[in-house]
Amino acid sequence: MQGSQVIVLATPVFLLLIAVEWLVGLARGRNTYRLNDALNSIGLGIMSEIVGVFTRLMKIGIYALLFSHVALWQLPTDAWWVWLAALVLYDFLYYWKHRAGHRVALFWAAHVVHHQSEEYNLSTALRQTSSDWIAGWVFYLPMAVLGFPPLVFAVVVLVDLLYQFWPHTRQIGKLGWFDRWFCSPSNHRVHHAVNDKYVDRNYGGILIVWDRLFGTFQEEDDAEPCVYGTRKPLRSWNPLWANLQVYADLLRDTWLARGIADKLRVWLKPPGWRPPEAAALRPSPAFDLQAVERYDPPASRGTLAAAAVVFALLLGATTAFLWTAHTLAPATRFGAAAAIIAALGLVGLLCESGRRASAAPAHG
Repeated sequence: MQGSQVIVLATPVFLLLIAVEWLVGLARGRNTYRLNDALNSIGLGIMSEIVGVFTRLMKIGIYALLFSHVALWQLPTDAWWVWLAALVLYDFLYYWKHRAGHRVALFWAAHVVHHQSEEYNLSTALRQTSSDWIAGWVFYLPMAVLGFPPLVFAVVVLVDLLYQFWPHTRQIGKLGWFDRWFCSPSNHRVHHAVNDKYVDRNYGGILIVWDRLFGTFQEEDDAEPCVYGTRKPLRSWNPLWANLQVYADLLRDTWLARGIADKLRVWLKPPGWRPPEAAALRPSPAFDLQAVERYDPPASRGTLAAAAVVFALLLGATTAFLWTAHTLAPATRFGAAAAIIAALGLVGLLCESGRRASAAPAHG
């Protein structure tokens, strides 16, 4: 079974749990959903899976090539300890990849998509990048060298990814001993917060013990509620711009930097580092937690209903595409993918219709 087909089978469960979380929030008077935000978060997950149809084979292919030619030994697929060791090792390597995703600008440019939502709910878990294929795969190559077969690797990738869905909720509080060992909702809320106390903490995927071991753990403090989003807000529902925003900023700073060393530092330094020339010509405003304002452009109920209808049709088209993509001719595959991504752009446009209307000049 293809990885994209597994996601197709899991999607109804994801959507059901999102609906349950929404209803629980309404019943408690603590609704954490906005339609525009949820549509765009799920839409970015769709876009990630669409792009993955074309890039997943490359990532697995590189892994398989390394496994075939440089593995120190080839571990069996019928031993339980191989699967358990693979999952723990993958989670350990994920910790370092995730940490690099916050501390190295090149990797942040991809990972930022997951953090752009200013809400925190189960739909946020589906908000995934479409550009991780550029460099993110390098972190897992040690598993190939150590002899974990491609099948084992592919399965533990899915297990780790699927586990990370449920901690994205504000409806589950602290869980005692579980919080000390595993990535839990409380621990992961900290990770998504932009508060000074919380920023760049709690990178663990399944196990939070990596953070405790390497000094990046921070417990959620009830006296300081988490504020979600990024320190440079996206302020757009455009899925393409969501994926390209930071790359565009880095390219502009690279162009403005004078020396080769600074041009490289733009990509390798932590996010926010800028060469003096770029900072002088295009200064960035200082981050102020008290001034954080959610992006929520006005849109009529009719427009939002139209966006929801387009999105529902889009879900059906995406399901059909992901299930059959491996059987389609290349031209058909590219055409269908382009149409789905264009429809995602339409959903974003509908959600922003009120902003464009208010920005239009008056006539008469």
